[in-house]
Amino acid sequence: MTDNKLSPSFSSLVEWFSSKEKEPTDWRIGTEHEKFIFSLDRLSPVAYEGDSGIEAILNYLSKTYDMTPSREQEKIIALKTKDGASISLEPGGQFELSGNIVKTIHHSCVETNKHLEQMIDVTAKLGLGMLGSGFHPTASRSDINWMPKGRYKIMREYMPKVGNLGLDMMLRTCTIQTNLDYRDEKDMRRKFKTSLALQPVATALFANSPIRDGKLTNVQSNRALVWTDTDPDRCGVPACVFEPNFGYERWVDYVLDVPMYFIYRNGKYLNVAGKSFRRFLSSDYKNEFFGYTASMSDFEDHITTVFPDVRLKGYLEMRGADGGPWSIICALPALWVGLLYDSEALERAERIANQFTHKDVVNARISAAKSGLKGQIGSQSILHLASQLIEIAEIGLKNRGNLNKKGEDETIFLKPLKTIINSGLTQSDVVRDLYLNKWNQDINKVFDYYKY
Repeated sequence: MTDNKLSPSFSSLVEWFSSKEKEPTDWRIGTEHEKFIFSLDRLSPVAYEGDSGIEAILNYLSKTYDMTPSREQEKIIALKTKDGASISLEPGGQFELSGNIVKTIHHSCVETNKHLEQMIDVTAKLGLGMLGSGFHPTASRSDINWMPKGRYKIMREYMPKVGNLGLDMMLRTCTIQTNLDYRDEKDMRRKFKTSLALQPVATALFANSPIRDGKLTNVQSNRALVWTDTDPDRCGVPACVFEPNFGYERWVDYVLDVPMYFIYRNGKYLNVAGKSFRRFLSSDYKNEFFGYTASMSDFEDHITTVFPDVRLKGYLEMRGADGGPWSIICALPALWVGLLYDSEALERAERIANQFTHKDVVNARISAAKSGLKGQIGSQSILHLASQLIEIAEIGLKNRGNLNKKGEDETIFLKPLKTIINSGLTQSDVVRDLYLNKWNQDINKVFDYYKY
């Protein structure tokens, strides 16, 4: 990549977000999900190198399923599928599928199933397994191998300076995420605030990480708790989203105030951790940035290092859920598509979300992480809110009217969440009960339970 002679202006950054607007007929769905890879014989994380390592998985997928590899310093670090999806590596070797943008949740789930079937093929051949949990149940930081990506080295060095649990976030967590479009600035504002205010409900519904360091904890989502002590400058609940005049300009202001990690030039990541992107925009400060000024692609890279519970980067990314079993992956896009992609459902969800202040949501993040459905937002029970939201999501999905070959609409993907609501038990509650009453407190049983 070469440096652009003309650095983007503030207004061009704002225009970049407006250029991503789409008419409702063009709205699409993107689903991302991560899982841990472990050796079946030792129940331990695997290294990048070796006959049964992460690199071997990538090579097998590339050759067997005709995927195009991406490399960094001659090491394969990602794959692109013929269907437009991509497979990438999180810092500790967590495998992530970033799905193609699709029109319905039916399509998204077909894609998810295809990917996991391919992953079962390769992991079985290599004596490996996949683990569907929000936090690695047994491995410590030192047990996990870092992936050979330059950006991760820079983040690894910076994280301990700004929070206590950033390295845990990088190495020991997995998530499911959903990416959704917006029509215009007003639509973006409504969806952003609604989804951000209600994100703790998703955290509670998908809570699936009660085990940490080989021990059962009193926490429902250790993954979500880690995010509360990672980096306050770039994580959490941006207060600006709750401002009445929030829009593209205010979001750009927020993003520019998030400290940088790196710039990417000539195939290498250059460490500028902690520096200001605002200064990077001006040629007056080139000496602080290895002689470079910012390009538009630098800004796009920078957005990927901003980690609030909902992120705007040309689409809205819902980031509040734990990784989980195969059966629940498609429930996350079902929840958010149902709430945000239908006008009647969005209006109802927005009315609920508007009851809560920024402070309510900040406190609810911790309440949901620790207590799951027994937590609170403001004075309200998360369990009660979750029940309401699933009913609203069901209305939204019915209104969309997208049927599969069996004549079923997208509400079928809400079934795992209805089971959770009807029982009042999260996935973490179920694991806790199994550990105490069925597994004779043998922590290794969790690998059989969570294995895909």
